[in-house]
Amino acid sequence: MEYAVISLLNGTAYGLLLFMLSSGLTLTFSMMGVLNFAHASFYMFGAYFAYALSQKLGFWAALVLAPLFVGLVGAAVERFGLRSLHRYGHIPELLLTYGLAYIMAEVVQVIWGRSPVPYALPAELQGTLFRVFNTNFPVFRGFMMLIALAMMGATWLALTRTRVGLVIQASLTHPEMVQALGHDVPRVFMLVFGLGCALAGVAGVLGGLVFTTEPAMAQMVGGIIFVVVVIGGLGSLGGALLASLLLGILQSFAISLDYSTASVLRALGLLKQPVADAQSLLNVSIAQLAPVLPYLLLVLILIFRPRGLFGTRDT
Repeated sequence: MEYAVISLLNGTAYGLLLFMLSSGLTLTFSMMGVLNFAHASFYMFGAYFAYALSQKLGFWAALVLAPLFVGLVGAAVERFGLRSLHRYGHIPELLLTYGLAYIMAEVVQVIWGRSPVPYALPAELQGTLFRVFNTNFPVFRGFMMLIALAMMGATWLALTRTRVGLVIQASLTHPEMVQALGHDVPRVFMLVFGLGCALAGVAGVLGGLVFTTEPAMAQMVGGIIFVVVVIGGLGSLGGALLASLLLGILQSFAISLDYSTASVLRALGLLKQPVADAQSLLNVSIAQLAPVLPYLLLVLILIFRPRGLFGTRDT
């Protein structure tokens, strides 16, 4: 019982972090049709900006200012890079963001070096939030879950219940009409792209504390972000949330299960002798397969439901 509850809590916390990572990418794709290959690099910028700002102003100021700076960088990328490529289709956009990811990685290494930086938890977020049986649940994980839920609620309300959100959605489907009503559609797209990057920056501020803040951190999460977006459905914020929670809980349970096919067969009496070859597939445990499980699920989704769980666009 304790294992199940703790794994569920840890998986939910990890899943909500994945949602923070993927929500910005989902937003930019659903509103603009831009699949940003440099999204994980904006997440990395959020962590490094927060580290630099926390040294001077403290963590709480960094939590607010770092995503704003990341959003400004994203808006500049759209204004001076992507805007001129929109009319040529998605391939030039993908190539630009793909190259941008390498440039951003080099910028980080030039400024902060190749070694991890000492970005640590503030004192206010250290300690135990509550106990589950004999296990402590950290304050920071609870705080991270709260931020993720607040971000999801604020984004949904802004897009569906405000005039700005309605203009943004109308600009995607009827840009000429929105332009005729006096709205600056290119500026709307710039703000949307900047907002998507700022959401990645929020994830970076918190993710940099969970994981190591280093130049390779973007590569570590880049793949899983696209897995979440594709499984949830390209353009679906709700799908991204469901896919994030599903993958987080799946990996949280799988990573602590040491069962293999051979051990299950022996327990059922179908295998009498141990498998001598340590490299045999029968000896591969579920914990060893845990990093691969999201990609196996991705393959199944692409085979049986190419649009994803709640997708509105083809993958």
